[in-house]
Amino acid sequence: MRSATDQAEGLLGRAPESVSAVRPIGDGWEAEVEVLEIERIPETTSVMAGYRVTLDAEGELMSYERVRRYTRGQTGRRA
Repeated sequence: MRSATDQAEGLLGRAPESVSAVRPIGDGWEAEVEVLEIERIPETTSVMAGYRVTLDAEGELMSYERVRRYTRGQTGRRA
């Protein structure tokens, strides 16, 4: 997952704050990473984004997409 976060940081220009899911798919991996998109004060109103990152078996980035956006203080079900 270090490979996923390093490559995502290079593409997005921001370091992922966490990896919220990892699962094997076919001949690779899929991960969901959480990224701070807009920093606000108070911190609970900052805008976060969840990205789905797909890696091949060697850990090389194959694709990524933003799958959700939310405020840091938001809890509950995914939108």
